Amino acid sequence: MIYELKETSKVLPLFEGWPETLIYSCLQNIMGKVFVTDPVNPRSAMAFAGCFGFYAGDPDRELVIHKPAGFVIMVPRTEEWASMIEECFPSAKRVKRYAIRKDTRFDPAALHKELDKLPEGYELREIDSALYDLCLKNPVTSDFVSSFGSKEKYLDLGRGMVITKDGRIVSGASSYTRYREGIEIEVDTVESERRKHLATIVCAALILRCLKEGLYPSWDAQNMNSVRLAEKLGYELDYEYAAYEVAGEERTH
Repeated sequence: MIYELKETSKVLPLFEGWPETLIYSCLQNIMGKVFVTDPVNPRSAMAFAGCFGFYAGDPDRELVIHKPAGFVIMVPRTEEWASMIEECFPSAKRVKRYAIRKDTRFDPAALHKELDKLPEGYELREIDSALYDLCLKNPVTSDFVSSFGSKEKYLDLGRGMVITKDGRIVSGASSYTRYREGIEIEVDTVESERRKHLATIVCAALILRCLKEGLYPSWDAQNMNSVRLAEKLGYELDYEYAAYEVAGEERTH
């Protein structure tokens, strides 16, 4: 049986040394959930936030097979976990992701210079109540706010900046998740507005806002384009890791 673990301190040793801020969100009980098969003395656990599941401890088939509903990106801590995911979900897509260092020392002056490159006719704005609603109307921008579950929670814990043109959001950078010390950045630009430097500008604005509040703007890259954008902003690549994209309710049995 799968249990949601409220006393997350019980699984701290399982996730120790794994520098993923989505895990921190779960362990700090800020957002996300931790699932186990033994709530008294857990030897295996999955930390789940947004659409990401992080698997640690002793590989547990029951924990893998009973994944959360819908699309999930499964991140195994070991090759044993990876093998179990492949066994349970044969059609899962194994992908390479890129962890970015968590100790970046940013150059605020350089980031401010990026803001001056905003093209004429575009407006840089902070996500407020009205823009929260606007984000949810477009699949490209909904991830900026959707992981928080409610407008109230996002406006309290979330941080986000968008660029608008003619009353619509064309690019944005926001907190995909929040942990005590900072946020995990989600960035996207509508296809027709790409290659206009908008993502760099809006990310610079969000990073500056985080620095002003003493929050760390963490970055994890889906692909090398994301890595290159991160490097333009001052981040450094840490390491590559494997993840599995699992759609819907597919499983072996």
